[in-house]
Amino acid sequence: MIINLDDIETTNDIRIPERPLDRIIGQDAAIEKVKSACRQRRHLLLVGPPGVGKSMIAKALAHELPKPNEEIRVRHNPIAPERPILEIVRREDIEREREILSRQKREKLVSPSEVPSLVAERLGFKCYMCGEISKSSEKICPRCGSNKYKMITYRKDSFGEIVAEILEDEYGFPEREVKTREFDADGRERTLIYRRCGDDKIMIIEEGKEVKEETRQYKVLVPLNRNPFVQATGASETELLGDVKHDPYGSHPEIGSPEYTRVVPGAIHEAHEGVLFIDELPQLRHLQSYILTAMQEKKFPIVGRNPHSAGASVKVEDVPCDFIFVGACNIREVSEILPALRSRILGNGYEILLETTMPDSPKNRGKMAQFVAQEIKADGRIPPATKEFIYALIEEAKRRAYLLDGKKNAISLRLRDLGGLIRRAGDIAILEGEEVIDKKHLIKALRDTKPIEHQIKERYGSLWGGYGKDYNIVYDDAYESRSYW
Repeated sequence: MIINLDDIETTNDIRIPERPLDRIIGQDAAIEKVKSACRQRRHLLLVGPPGVGKSMIAKALAHELPKPNEEIRVRHNPIAPERPILEIVRREDIEREREILSRQKREKLVSPSEVPSLVAERLGFKCYMCGEISKSSEKICPRCGSNKYKMITYRKDSFGEIVAEILEDEYGFPEREVKTREFDADGRERTLIYRRCGDDKIMIIEEGKEVKEETRQYKVLVPLNRNPFVQATGASETELLGDVKHDPYGSHPEIGSPEYTRVVPGAIHEAHEGVLFIDELPQLRHLQSYILTAMQEKKFPIVGRNPHSAGASVKVEDVPCDFIFVGACNIREVSEILPALRSRILGNGYEILLETTMPDSPKNRGKMAQFVAQEIKADGRIPPATKEFIYALIEEAKRRAYLLDGKKNAISLRLRDLGGLIRRAGDIAILEGEEVIDKKHLIKALRDTKPIEHQIKERYGSLWGGYGKDYNIVYDDAYESRSYW
């Protein structure tokens, strides 16, 4: 899609692409490799100065991937509780489980005519006088006009027969649930609970068979429906690799918690079938070796990482972590990346040096207009920008391309800083009560968004002059003879 600036008045006239990969500006060569990485599941190392779109590329890559197909669970191990059982459940099996559960729930719902007459009366569905069945919310029987909510009591007579007694005093509401006992085909006694559901249905539950979420014997570590993009920038060891929570009561059967419930997945496990993105990769230091192992084996154990914790003896082996790794760093930090990790990326992926400028052409000017529209929509709090604003912003981007990268007739792709400029101009327009962002607002924003180094130089004459102003100690030759009393 090529945008012609002559055909628009404001950014409201610009259609923003639905596909995140198409919203990335000026990185055409990198995008081709990203598409290949998505299709072939290759790893990436993105290198470039801050603000050129490294994290945006990683998010766009995750958006291109198919939905995750596996859910990771840990189940209680009755033989060895400190070695919880790992379960990997595929999407079709989970959908089958949900369908069976849903069907079971539907099968338990019956109409009042399908339950014993006594139960239907006590739940407020059946009239004790004429036997008519109606909604439980209807107090008066629509057939005979009797009050269905009169209290009905039941007792055994001297012969052991059940006798119903109708009291004249009115009872406010029918019962919510009724318990009965019966014998099954094998002669075993069981208790059934009939529970009123709305105005026209009754749920039948066998006492002791009602499954509660908190009593299930497994824990979902990585759910099926999850975000395929996991960012682990600056993560600690436990955040990256997982852990087992401490419980001061251990696995005490009454006051402690079972071992499997305390297992916590790491970012490498949460990124299974998705993208693990780590910006400022060299900052992870020794943790890079763990990432390398996870990339090679595509599985990594979860263990308690605090030797003094009750979870130190708990271990879950071979937890899947088959992810696409996207690392990012600035140019000067490349040498600090673990050589073996770089080798793994090069052996099954690409190292990409991102562009910092693009040629000044009508097509690329249209891309800059698209960028302005995207930033305004993403912010959601500033008005649309005029065509004159876009032209002025392009001139500022050209100036920065020359000052920062030494490129003439080029447009800067350090878009994060330009995005901040757009937002400041939009805030100024809002404060002035304007309905659009115009060129004059950009001029004011440029004065307001000067780097702090520039502000120090303007105020103190130089950076060194400003540095000296941090001291609060006053001393000169006449200091000792000066007196304020």
